[in-house]
Amino acid sequence: MTTESPPPPLPTAPRPPGTAVATPPMSHPMGRPTKPGANPGGKPPMSRPGTGAGAAPALPALIAVHTVLAWAGRAAVLRARSRRARRAPRPTVVIGAGRPGRRIAAVLREHPEYGLRPVARVVAGEPGPPPAGSAGSAGPAGPAGGTGGTGSAGGASARGAPGPLSRPAVDPGELPVVPPVPRELDRLIGRHGPVDALFTHHPAGPGDAALLRRLWERGGVAWLVEADPALRRPALAEPGGTAVRGAHLWGHPCRRLDPPPRRRVAGAAKRAVDVVGAATGLVLGAPLLAGCALAVRLADGPGVIFRQERVGRDGRPFVIHKFRTLRPNDDREAATRWSIADDRRMSRVGRALRRTSLDELPQLWDVLRGEMSLVGPRPERPHFVERFGQVYPGYAERHRMPVGLTGLAQTSGLRGDTSIEDRVRFDNHYIDTWSFWRDLRILARTAAECVRCKGA
Repeated sequence: MTTESPPPPLPTAPRPPGTAVATPPMSHPMGRPTKPGANPGGKPPMSRPGTGAGAAPALPALIAVHTVLAWAGRAAVLRARSRRARRAPRPTVVIGAGRPGRRIAAVLREHPEYGLRPVARVVAGEPGPPPAGSAGSAGPAGPAGGTGGTGSAGGASARGAPGPLSRPAVDPGELPVVPPVPRELDRLIGRHGPVDALFTHHPAGPGDAALLRRLWERGGVAWLVEADPALRRPALAEPGGTAVRGAHLWGHPCRRLDPPPRRRVAGAAKRAVDVVGAATGLVLGAPLLAGCALAVRLADGPGVIFRQERVGRDGRPFVIHKFRTLRPNDDREAATRWSIADDRRMSRVGRALRRTSLDELPQLWDVLRGEMSLVGPRPERPHFVERFGQVYPGYAERHRMPVGLTGLAQTSGLRGDTSIEDRVRFDNHYIDTWSFWRDLRILARTAAECVRCKGA
């Protein structure tokens, strides 16, 4: 059976250039032809939203209503904040001497709408009239906010020399004036609760840096205020803060001083290493610990473990454990005597333990409990923490980190009766530049020095 092939297409005549191609008329669904542009099916044409005749006038009106409502809402929020700030102002300290500090304190007293109640001025060496009434009595209401304080002891003279705890003077505006030492700031926090701070100068010195760190630790907020027109802009242009657009204190530009970001992951890793290292040391070193305990018992009698109060992180006291190498006459001698390296009452076992640092092994238990770390600034007794905090401005900054079984200062030869100023510098340098690998290097160097018998 054969099929016919379809006929070939008819040839078309060539179209001259520029001639439009005619399109056939569209057919109606019912078979009727439709004209071009006609609406098939007889349905009304669809219109897009917002393209009607009344859309153009309605859009500006909608924007205007939205803007007015936004302004009204913002004004209501600001009024509510102002009323709340007046009802419950945050206690605030002004850190700055001379005319700038007095000017900012006066602004806070005269304008309670800022929600800051001034409670004191922190000034280094500025004389003031004797306190009216009891020492440290709170003056008029003043700015309130975060916390401050460093937890070190005592007052200091204008030159930083140690001295008795000073009683705050009172300026002509009846605002207490306290020296820039952590103990005084801690007292203000204990009396008023968490406080904020307004700096009239950039906190670049070690004393201001210590106060600022303690303020952050206790939840306080710090601001740098341009109080002196002669210092316009350069101070606020320095790094280390957040510029809040339009922030001012009665025309004085302000910038919030933010703490550095916390290294939570690094802190967790350091704690994990402490737990694993301390547990491993206690298990593997159990025979050595037992031998040391037996030697101390045979040489010096009962009381193998020596317990003593030390100051740890953030100034918190804790009880440290060591093998007893000397039996003091009383508790006062144990708390206040600086060095016993040359004490003739020490037995040969005690000297051997101190020379090899084996008397520190029970502190692995303190590390496991979380009171200490394997590496960090060495803990000191409260009596000496108070004394050194008065003499050395950066001493309180050592407590930013957990105290350690060993540290950078100790592996650098600063053990026993050595310079406290050098130890403070090494400890703060370790904290500022901490790294996981540095801890491992310090632990390795400590083990090598113990083998070479270079203990205290």
